[in-house]
Amino acid sequence: MKITVKTMEWKPDKQSDIPLYQQIANYIQKRIAYGEYPPGTILPSERALAKEFGINRGTVVTAYDVLYSNGMIERIKGSGTKVLSDVWGLTRSRIPNWDLYVERGSFLPNLPLFQHIREEVLGKDLINFASGELAQDLMPYDIFKDIMTKNEFKLSLSYEHPQGNLGLRSEIVKHLKKYRNIECSSQSVLITSGAQQALHLVTQCLLNRGDAIAYEDPSYAHSLPIFRSAGLKTFKLPVGKNGINPEDILYLYQKHKIKMVFLNPIFQNPTGSLLSLENRKRVLEISKEIGIPIVEDDPYSLISFSDDIHTSTLKSMDEGGNVLYISSFSKIAASGLRIGWIVGPDKVIQRLADAKQQIDFGHSIFPQWLAAEFLHSNSFDTILYELKLKLIEKRDALISSLREEMSDYLSFHVPEGGIHLWCQLKNEINEYQLLEESLRNGVAFVPGSLLGTKKGYIRLTYGRVETNLIGDGILRLKKSILKLTNSAII
Repeated sequence: MKITVKTMEWKPDKQSDIPLYQQIANYIQKRIAYGEYPPGTILPSERALAKEFGINRGTVVTAYDVLYSNGMIERIKGSGTKVLSDVWGLTRSRIPNWDLYVERGSFLPNLPLFQHIREEVLGKDLINFASGELAQDLMPYDIFKDIMTKNEFKLSLSYEHPQGNLGLRSEIVKHLKKYRNIECSSQSVLITSGAQQALHLVTQCLLNRGDAIAYEDPSYAHSLPIFRSAGLKTFKLPVGKNGINPEDILYLYQKHKIKMVFLNPIFQNPTGSLLSLENRKRVLEISKEIGIPIVEDDPYSLISFSDDIHTSTLKSMDEGGNVLYISSFSKIAASGLRIGWIVGPDKVIQRLADAKQQIDFGHSIFPQWLAAEFLHSNSFDTILYELKLKLIEKRDALISSLREEMSDYLSFHVPEGGIHLWCQLKNEINEYQLLEESLRNGVAFVPGSLLGTKKGYIRLTYGRVETNLIGDGILRLKKSILKLTNSAII
């Protein structure tokens, strides 16, 4: 007996990034795979589906072409389109519908716009205010070359300790004590593939699906699919000129029973704000009162432009073990080293190390060796000092260009450290349209909406762009703003 599909309760999403024809093909293939459209089922005609969905008939034709090429349907003149009678047989060669597999995974992809920015930055010769990393002229190539030339590599090439190479962990312990006033032992340190993997391990190992967490808004964490992939409920802590209000943590705990708080308190990404010392102390007090951990992401505390600024990390003031501390070499040496670390209670570190071993059987020994030698080098102080001088030069060049060319179009707060400048647009301009126009003019930035709920902001990263290109980059940005502004007036 033949079954006819008369109507479909499902509708394609015309706002989705997935093409309409692919949405239709995916939907019908799922129904076939689930046995809801058995072999021989007659599908609606191309004209009927086009009318029902309010789309062009050619879109339905393309969807059916996809299903035909995948061996799911057949077209019989005079009988219409139906599910192949031998759909599960061997008489026809079939290929997997990889779109379904890609869509099905539990680990979510980056936001499409972030993927778009990354492709543009990597694929074209743009003036890059978008990438959150150091420029080539800030990376210590000479010291790395010197290390590899003068030091003999004698370490084993076998699998390393699950927590990472002991030599590197010991150097990190000394580094944290000297530069960040953090007391810890090598047993409480886990080496990770940058801070990103550290965050992933924390969410996957210490939280359950459905748990509530809090993070800053705006923040880099807003754009991460890590929280969504883990099925966490997320609540936002508004960030102002001086960081978050610690009492908001208490409010979210009382209302939503949050289980963990994620903070970047020192020269926060993207705002560049510095959480006041008083508020840092209050955050720790609240953590002790309600008994929930603080995950401190600290890429920038060593990149302070003034000795008068108090940049003590939460971990350095943590007396009860309430803070999981995450940092890396990405913003003080090179992002390509992929060396990060977590500091926390021994039992937590052991749990995370076990998970990391399941993922990659431990970190590669070569970057660990290089990182350990780098920290041990007598040149580290000099390198850090020169890095800050060059970042100040870049920041000042950016601020000077903005004040000269863009004072009528945006405002900003001058950061006292880090690598980001958070700018508010004075005119009502769609920052996504501004990005597209800017990319056409050869300059890239990150729209503020990608980093939080606020609209009308953009992030300019001065750590990545070459100093001699900053002025030209701002002129290109101004040109883009003027075009959109003039178009709006017309």
